[in-house]
Amino acid sequence: MAGFRIGVTSDRRSEDLISAFERRGAEVMHAPALRIAPMTESVTLQRDTRLVVEAHPDHTIITTAYGMRRWAEAADAYGLGTALREALEGSSILVRGPKARGAVRAAGLDDDGAADDERTATVVDMLLQKDLTGTTVAFQLHGRTDHEQIARIEAAGARVITVMPYMWAKPAEDSALLRMIDAVIERQLDIVTFTAAPAVDAFLEVAHQYGRAAALLEAFRSDVVSAAVGDVTAAPLHEAGVRPIIPSRWRLGAMIRLVCDHLEEHQTLRMDTRHGPVELRGAEVRFPEVTDQPVRLAPGPLALMRALVKAEGAVLSREHLLAVLGHCDSEHALEMWVSRLRKALPVSGVVSTVVKRGYRLAV
Repeated sequence: MAGFRIGVTSDRRSEDLISAFERRGAEVMHAPALRIAPMTESVTLQRDTRLVVEAHPDHTIITTAYGMRRWAEAADAYGLGTALREALEGSSILVRGPKARGAVRAAGLDDDGAADDERTATVVDMLLQKDLTGTTVAFQLHGRTDHEQIARIEAAGARVITVMPYMWAKPAEDSALLRMIDAVIERQLDIVTFTAAPAVDAFLEVAHQYGRAAALLEAFRSDVVSAAVGDVTAAPLHEAGVRPIIPSRWRLGAMIRLVCDHLEEHQTLRMDTRHGPVELRGAEVRFPEVTDQPVRLAPGPLALMRALVKAEGAVLSREHLLAVLGHCDSEHALEMWVSRLRKALPVSGVVSTVVKRGYRLAV
């Protein structure tokens, strides 16, 4: 994956993603859109855990494996671990997916069902098939209060006790996220990965806040790929008109494999020129018959080279190439960028001038 540039927006398990991509030769930019803040020291979590213990809930919803583990650890720290497990043993537990099921079973408990699509709304649909009048439901939240689903359960006549073992928190400042947003807009990243829907929302919110949303979405709809770990994570992207790639199995390892395969199969541009084949991988251009050393291009020359390779030898007008560069507003400036591209390439004569028409790759 040498030459490719990948953006990672996750906080938890970001090291796994970064090391997996870097081991394969990719360059990684990391900017957490949200950070996970454990609530072990929270008075609220201790109070809510005690309420669950005292209530012995009829039903329990577990949305995430991480949340279940953090809750069990926090309960142990409060001296309520055994009491919580005993309270949940008598509860009908529904889980959002296989990972949450695994955490429930690791805690010595059993569940009564899981959502096929791993959506909280589907878990609540399953719960609402039962008569909830006068019952108590314990609801482990996924980092933020899910008012819509809580209201649905309460409307069915149940008392809901919410438990938030961790919460999503914005980074202390937006600078790192803004740099990534600008990198997407300037096509300095080939793909950006997302592992949680709240992180997608936060990413888009920062872009809106700083007036970059339109340019960001245009980049995602054209040149820069977005990757989501599953359909739930992808939902905010779909709502924004972006079509991310999604692994068939909604797991981190599957997303890593999909990203690698997609970049190799769809983001590597190749064509034959008069000087031999040329290959463009991310920010690197290669002329394998001339040298085994790739050339890393700066953003301006890279944008020109990508457009010329995609054109497969067809002439691109100066107006077209000015639009490709975006920040370039005169033909003289365009000529300077073309000159920089020519100087960067290991072979002379690759970029040809077509008098009064524009530029093309020599074929």
